[in-house]
Amino acid sequence: MAASEGRTTRATGATRGARGSRAVKGRKDTVAAARRPEVRLPPLVPYEGEGLEPDGDYDGMRFDGVDLADASGRGARFMDCALDGCALDRAELTRARFIDTVLTGVRGVGTDLAEASLRDVEVVDARLGGVQLHGAVLERVVVRGGKIDYLNLRKTRLKDVVFEGCVLSEPDFGDAHLVRVEFRDCVLKRADFSGVRMESVDLRAVAELDIARGVDRLAGAVISPSQLMELAPAFAAQIGVRVEA
Repeated sequence: MAASEGRTTRATGATRGARGSRAVKGRKDTVAAARRPEVRLPPLVPYEGEGLEPDGDYDGMRFDGVDLADASGRGARFMDCALDGCALDRAELTRARFIDTVLTGVRGVGTDLAEASLRDVEVVDARLGGVQLHGAVLERVVVRGGKIDYLNLRKTRLKDVVFEGCVLSEPDFGDAHLVRVEFRDCVLKRADFSGVRMESVDLRAVAELDIARGVDRLAGAVISPSQLMELAPAFAAQIGVRVEA
């Protein structure tokens, strides 16, 4: 294991992140911006069922505070839906599809979204832990506010995704492919970027950047000058350079 793999590399400070945001606004941007979703929900029908059905088809429904803990909705399709304040503990949503959907204030531990597809989706103020999203596809997705612990994004494809004002604690991006992904005013704690491929990934406005593994996989990302200074020891260790006073 390379020397940088065994250490945590951190760039901290909300003030520094804010300065980075102002710098981005003050000059012509050189990294392709993510395309954000434009979700316009039609009038919705309240969901009055219990739980979910495998391969179920949910169109134009509002799930308002519905307890979906231990629900089995693998392969289900959610189109033009709103999930507000729903419990998702241990919900089985493998290969589910979320299209033009907004999830607000959802909470839960152990939600299984492996190989799911999220397109034109907003996730707002979520409180989740141990979410399984490995092998999933996320396109035009915004994750705004909230806190997600131990997010498993291994081998996931993220295209036009924005993490904004949220806390990601120990996210695992191992072997994922990130294209036009932005991290804005969010906190990344002990992130694992092992084996990641990046294209136009913007890390400049991260409030706290804490990389546990994979600092050598940042090719294709854009960082700020202050972040470069913080990451310099790890970059040096990666190429075998010793820095001593």
